[in-house]
Amino acid sequence: MLRKMMLAVMLVVVLAGVAVAGSDASVPRVYVLKNGMTVAVLEDERFPLASVRLYVHAGSAYETPEQSGISHLLEHMVFKSTETRGAGQAAKDIESAGGAVNAATSFDYTMYYADLPADRWLVGLEVIKDMIFGARFEPSELESEKKVVLAEIDRGRDDPQDVMFQDLQALMWPGTGYERPIIGSRERVAGFSREDLKAHVARWYQPQSMLLVVAGKVDAGEVLHKAEALFGDMKNDRTITPPMPLVRTAGARPEVKVEFGEWNKVYLSVAFPTPGMRAPREAALEIFAQLLGGDETSRLYRRFKYEKRLVDEISASSMTLERGGILYIGATLDAANLETFWKELLADLAGLKAEDFTDREIERAKLNLEDALFRARETIPGLAAKFGSFVFFGYGTGGEANYLRAAGQVDRKELQGVIDAWLKPGDLRAVALLPRDAQGKVSAEALEKAVAAVWPAGAGAAKTDLAGAKAGGTEIVDLGGGHRLVLSPDQALPYAAVSMVFAGGDMLLAPDEQGLAQLASDALIMGTTKRGAVEIQDFLSDRAASLSAASGRDTFSVEARYPSRFAADLLGLFSEVVREPAFAEKEVERTRQSQLAGIKRQEDEPMGLAFRKLFPFLYSGGGYSYTRLGDPARVAAFTPDDARRFMARQMRMPWVLSVCGEFDRAKVVELATSLAAWCGPAEPYAFATPEWGKKREEKLTLAERNQSHLLLVFPVPGTNAPQTPGLELLNTVLAGQGGLLFKDLREKESLGYSVTSFLWQSVHTGFMAFYIGTEPQKAERAMEGFKRVAAGLAAADLPETEVSRAKNLLWGDYHRERQRLGARSNEAARELVYGYGLDHDREVIEKAVTLSAKDLRDLAGKYLDPGKAYVMRIEP
Repeated sequence: MLRKMMLAVMLVVVLAGVAVAGSDASVPRVYVLKNGMTVAVLEDERFPLASVRLYVHAGSAYETPEQSGISHLLEHMVFKSTETRGAGQAAKDIESAGGAVNAATSFDYTMYYADLPADRWLVGLEVIKDMIFGARFEPSELESEKKVVLAEIDRGRDDPQDVMFQDLQALMWPGTGYERPIIGSRERVAGFSREDLKAHVARWYQPQSMLLVVAGKVDAGEVLHKAEALFGDMKNDRTITPPMPLVRTAGARPEVKVEFGEWNKVYLSVAFPTPGMRAPREAALEIFAQLLGGDETSRLYRRFKYEKRLVDEISASSMTLERGGILYIGATLDAANLETFWKELLADLAGLKAEDFTDREIERAKLNLEDALFRARETIPGLAAKFGSFVFFGYGTGGEANYLRAAGQVDRKELQGVIDAWLKPGDLRAVALLPRDAQGKVSAEALEKAVAAVWPAGAGAAKTDLAGAKAGGTEIVDLGGGHRLVLSPDQALPYAAVSMVFAGGDMLLAPDEQGLAQLASDALIMGTTKRGAVEIQDFLSDRAASLSAASGRDTFSVEARYPSRFAADLLGLFSEVVREPAFAEKEVERTRQSQLAGIKRQEDEPMGLAFRKLFPFLYSGGGYSYTRLGDPARVAAFTPDDARRFMARQMRMPWVLSVCGEFDRAKVVELATSLAAWCGPAEPYAFATPEWGKKREEKLTLAERNQSHLLLVFPVPGTNAPQTPGLELLNTVLAGQGGLLFKDLREKESLGYSVTSFLWQSVHTGFMAFYIGTEPQKAERAMEGFKRVAAGLAAADLPETEVSRAKNLLWGDYHRERQRLGARSNEAARELVYGYGLDHDREVIEKAVTLSAKDLRDLAGKYLDPGKAYVMRIEP
């Protein structure tokens, strides 16, 4: 920890009127332009990528009630026309350079970002400047985009998590900017004018309130020069005083809000007010939240999910905003368990003391806090976001080092101070969303009375004194028997990722076994013949490592990520999990319950329901037609022996083990060789060519929702077909903010907030789908729009600018998606299992960028035929 903290320390000097932090190229540099704008540069040559971020102190918490939602609306409008670009051209210019652009609005800031190939970083800088300060706010575009935001507001009310958090905001922060949804209200958004948006930019977008971050394979001096040229002539025309922390008085009594609706589950949130950023005990609060419900080793997870099985999911987190924060506990459970869980949770919180946590738990929480910060450096955007946040919110250039130092000094005395100061029953605020059939059985009054009965004010408080490398060459090793090993050294970070990918998954199941592969994958890591689930969870958390298993439609995988200093421990556990899974009855039962809860949660969300039903609708028979999580009645009947039999079949399939990162080659080869000998020669396996379903339309219903969701699905060949490069390019033309579907159906016609296309392929089958979320009365127009776009692609060549944008975006996405070690290890294993080479994806793009507009027109004419498409509708 000390070594990592020292790496983050930065010195500040003044040079030629510009404040400069650091002079070594390996250390982030921070400059302050003469107009007060801050510029941070992080030189990093690991990938040919750059990330540009512009932060502005102008979020929803800065708005008056009459302005509610204007920051978010502005974020939308900057993608419209500017003085030099037409509507959508900003996004198109970034994508044409091979990048991706977006923006985000939060309570305390708005942030604009572009991730690009390293040699095009300046395009991001220029486009972001023009988007904001050259925006025209054309009245016709504004009216069109208002409809999109209004649809987004409706969409949010369809999601139980969004509904719950918005209700909690109003309870937690009454009378402040934090009480209102970031997105605003229908009434306010509908009334904003061009002049309102201009006034908002003029008021808040002052150079003194902005931070520009550029990270990646860039030159700091060049970035400073260009930033000065682009932003240096901007002036501050007013002084903006940093906001003061919220002052709260102790709560007199708890407050609970209960809502009933068409939910399958109870969605419950419990929160307590805490201080905001830069508070003295901020790190201690973060560690306390981790101990309480940060992962599977935490107190609440172990007690209520693992031991008592009263909840499907439970977690705790500390949310610190600029002026205040909350300690948040979230849970999903069955209505029948609510009364018992509520009382037991309150009793647990009432009696909680710092001495309840062991030294091992506290050190584990510290390690995982450090690990989360360290892993953010794995990608260029993560690096930019982490450092940018520390600088933007006033922690200083040494913010990360100071934060880690404070975390390292947290002890039980400080943890008890957190409990005594902020875990008080009178401050408790809670929201519960319940199924409609629970109405009359549960009330807010009853839940509030339970708090007074179980956790009276002052109970449980302890008397405490509160004073005071670049990647090397990749190697493939043939292990014999149909098994292979891929070694991809990368010394840039002291981490490694291991992926073991098998052919099989759902394809090994009979129709009445649907969901069994998912159950087996989840239960696989829940205990071995030598260690139980709790012991494995503790083992992983003590090493800031992760271990997972997953089953897909035609593959099965086991993966681990870990700091390389723990390689011996993790490779040993990896081998043990593969060879000696226990499938203990109690663990399989817990897994069954989680899977059944997952089915219900899927069916509460429009797109969750769509993807649950999509493949059974599209395909006829075989693993591709299965419902991945299975039928509830059948899942409930699965036994440990069922899981063992499935895994026995799965282990007889061919596999590839791939390792990426910093590792000992001899040890990895030893592991792979031993696993190959244990599995024995693989059985022959061929990826299936499934039949398409005969039914062409499917309509699903979700009661009491606001939006319709439409999918127009076109059958296409699989990844082994020569058309794959063209299909990838064609999908990229259609998808994204600069894509044809977005521009035609959202930008021009305001038919929906979310509009895109996506391409799914296995070896011998695939489909391209057009998707839109829209208002029910616009659904037919949206479907006609889909057909019109498809017909247009088949009728005429695309403009060269569209084709060029898509080609550049393919390359940009390729590099962005492969920054993480785990992504690279998984890709290598998966491609070899599918029968391709390690460079298959790169070769697909290399072929795609040679295609012409005529090639795409021919491809669209062949495959994007609405008369042969499948239609899925999810209606309210």
